Amino acid sequence: MWCVPELNDEYIERMEDVLELYARPFNSKEPVVALDERPVQLLDSARVGIPMQPGKPSRRDYEYVRRGTANIFCVVEPLTGDRLTRATRNRTGASYARMLARIAKRYSYARTIHLVQDNLSTHTERSLTTALGGREGRKLWRRFTVHYTPKHGSWLNPAEIEASLVGRECLGNRRLGDLATLRREVTAWRKLASHQNRTIDWKFRVHDARRVFRYDGIKSGRTRH
Repeated sequence: MWCVPELNDEYIERMEDVLELYARPFNSKEPVVALDERPVQLLDSARVGIPMQPGKPSRRDYEYVRRGTANIFCVVEPLTGDRLTRATRNRTGASYARMLARIAKRYSYARTIHLVQDNLSTHTERSLTTALGGREGRKLWRRFTVHYTPKHGSWLNPAEIEASLVGRECLGNRRLGDLATLRREVTAWRKLASHQNRTIDWKFRVHDARRVFRYDGIKSGRTRH
């Protein structure tokens, strides 16, 4: 569901920026990669369930035990279906820095990596310099051309689609009680999805946004109906 509380100049500028980015043809030297986080609650069954038997489904007790929380970095290149989605203990600035280092290593040949992400407080150069030191942090940050989605504009991030797929296809209603199990399951799902070359065909363009939200103009001098 779209939630656009106010269609101001900043919202329009950021929206059109990412929509223009998605309309570009594939360029291996400037890959477009989307990133988002999905919090996960680790749950264990309080009692051993009853396994499936011929003619009878498996059963489990409704009672569960909380084992803390974890995080899933959902990272996908929409045009190719390449993924780096990975479970982590948390989503701190240090975890974010390590995730960006993984992305930079994966696209080591690129001139720049176009990174689409939201406005979470950790999604900044400061997270990298704090975790890696000033020199290394700035060096890593310069590997990216960052494109921030508008506030309340998560629907403009393809990684939201990735997060939804992880939730439905990988996590489902299962109880995963520890980080090691979560990492193993997410890794298995990522490998399968990448092997299937499941791309994201983004069809919503700038002209669609102007028609739906009823405004004119580009970049500057916009007028709204």
